[in-house]
Amino acid sequence: MTTDELVFAEENEDAQDITASPDTAHWKLLVVDDDDFVHKVTDMVLRDYEFEGRGLDILTAYSAKEGMEAMKKHSDIAVILLDVVMETAHAGLNMAAWIRDELKNRMTRIILRTGQPGEAPEQEVIFKYDINDYKEKSELTSQKLYTTITSAIRSYRDIRTIERNRRGLAQIVAASPTIFKSQSLGDFASGVLTQLSSTICLEDDSLMARSSGLAIAKHEDALKVIASTGKFTPNRGQEVSLLRDPEAVRHIEQAVRDQDSFFSGDAFVGYYQTSGGSENVIYLRGAQPLEEADRELIEIFSSNISVAFDNIDLNRTITDTQKELLFTLGEVVETRSSETANHVRRVAEYSYILGKHAGMSEEEANRLRMASPMHDVGKIGIPDAILLKPSKLDKDEFEQIKKHTTIGYEVLKGSSRPIMQMAATVALEHHERWDGTGYPNGLSGEAISLAGRITILADVFDALGSKRIYKQAWLTSDILNFIEENKGTMFDPALVTLFMENLDEFLEIKNSLPDEN
Repeated sequence: MTTDELVFAEENEDAQDITASPDTAHWKLLVVDDDDFVHKVTDMVLRDYEFEGRGLDILTAYSAKEGMEAMKKHSDIAVILLDVVMETAHAGLNMAAWIRDELKNRMTRIILRTGQPGEAPEQEVIFKYDINDYKEKSELTSQKLYTTITSAIRSYRDIRTIERNRRGLAQIVAASPTIFKSQSLGDFASGVLTQLSSTICLEDDSLMARSSGLAIAKHEDALKVIASTGKFTPNRGQEVSLLRDPEAVRHIEQAVRDQDSFFSGDAFVGYYQTSGGSENVIYLRGAQPLEEADRELIEIFSSNISVAFDNIDLNRTITDTQKELLFTLGEVVETRSSETANHVRRVAEYSYILGKHAGMSEEEANRLRMASPMHDVGKIGIPDAILLKPSKLDKDEFEQIKKHTTIGYEVLKGSSRPIMQMAATVALEHHERWDGTGYPNGLSGEAISLAGRITILADVFDALGSKRIYKQAWLTSDILNFIEENKGTMFDPALVTLFMENLDEFLEIKNSLPDEN
């Protein structure tokens, strides 16, 4: 034999067995052979092996059964040197079939290495089993072993990159309908951060756990954190200038200044400006430098993010316009009946907060916020002589004013829009009482919609505290006593409890939107 032949060494006491903990910085080679001498030689020849700056961890198994356990434990094994004849004449072949058919592992490269080629003829084995190379032990010199392992690792690397990109693209496609349907900028930004992190950390939960991100929105020349993950989680709601991370602050300010996205080491900084002029930044920092494949996935996802920011900005503009129109109409009605314009704004905010505390989703509570200002829209059909009467209404007049509930319902019910449908319900039910003595339909308990039950409480709380043509404003203490006294009769008792438990929030709104003198 030549100097290229294998050189046998003394037993390596430090050879790693199948229970060794994985090192993600190294490639992994699994040697499955019942001959201890083979393990010693393989370890001696490859102990200093390195490819693309990464060393090699050699895992050992002395039977197909042990090899299967190793495969279950280590999902990132690059190459297997697999003997054929071990505990049975075809143990190695059976293990190869198990890896592909049961474990569903198509990436690990399997090199069949046998000292008894008669037991597994090469042509038959190559066709019948999904293996990647076939070597007789006698032909694997040290140089050929190096060449064989390097070729197999390179193949594994390329297949893993292709699979990683495929899974990343599939994840982007699958996630798009979910996160892009969000109409809340904060919810959308949070979804983007989570999705970006999972896209570039597909194969490593520890990398996912160590990645951190920020979503930034520019508002009145200030950059504010609207969503955050990882180590930045406590920074949500803060201004970027207050972050205790100079590198992150520098990158974000650079993106806004240059109005451009860029990569820097393990960080991605995405800058997005909508057609309406809104500016947003996504900052994501991984636990290791971003590979070219990661960058390509991020760029693909980033193009979708840009479109989504535009759509959210447009939707927000439409929603704000719709909200202003509803508030304006509600204010016109209230002004006609000599009630203050801020009444409808306060009722809207009370309804939103109470809705959230009562378990409504953000979308549903926002819908109620826009619908509740329309609760008295039916008053447009009530004569001024009744609506503006400074003294107590007589029986006939009261019957007339009660009709504003059904008038409002008839005005609003024709629209198929969810907001208008809720507004129609609120207009109809905001005088229904929990005990069934309200009007117009005498509904009771949960037969009254949650929106109706919330609006009557919000409306009464605000109306009693405001001056009207027929009464003076009540003291807050008297209003609260009235609400408690009517708990379970006029009002849903559960909503009254929630209202009292969160009273500070309602009083803050009351103080922030005072009546005009």
